[in-house]
Amino acid sequence: MHRSGPVGRYGTAAGTGALAVLLLVGICGSPAYTGWAVTLTDPASAGAFYARLLAWPAWRLDADGQAGGLFAADLRAVLLVVLAVALLYLLPAAQVARVPGPVSQFFSGWAAYVLAGGLAAVLAALLGPSPSLLGALQDASTGAGYGFLTGWIIGIASLGGRA
Repeated sequence: MHRSGPVGRYGTAAGTGALAVLLLVGICGSPAYTGWAVTLTDPASAGAFYARLLAWPAWRLDADGQAGGLFAADLRAVLLVVLAVALLYLLPAAQVARVPGPVSQFFSGWAAYVLAGGLAAVLAALLGPSPSLLGALQDASTGAGYGFLTGWIIGIASLGGRA
């Protein structure tokens, strides 16, 4: 099916959500942003908490002595992007078909990011240099919390695209 008109010019809801994931992790997980969030914010404020939360999927340009090397240092960020993009393409297919509209697109994008955050944290903890089940469970709650508090950005980015 080919759509023409104003909607045809825009990408899919999953595609715009995937672009938002790349930008969010790329910018807020960057060494420059994470350094700023840690050193230049007041730890007692809600804004500082949110700025630090946005830096959760931090990635690095060098391993900086971390066990497992650069891949282990960036595993969480890589898994978050891969899983979020995969879930953005998988989740809306069934849901949007039953309930068309922007509300469905918003919640599909948000839910995909919550699931991706939790799964990325678990997998990174289990595949990382010192795997432990307790660490994986603790990281899962942190990752899902990150996804819940930041996933609305991905949900908004998913609005207006084709299903």
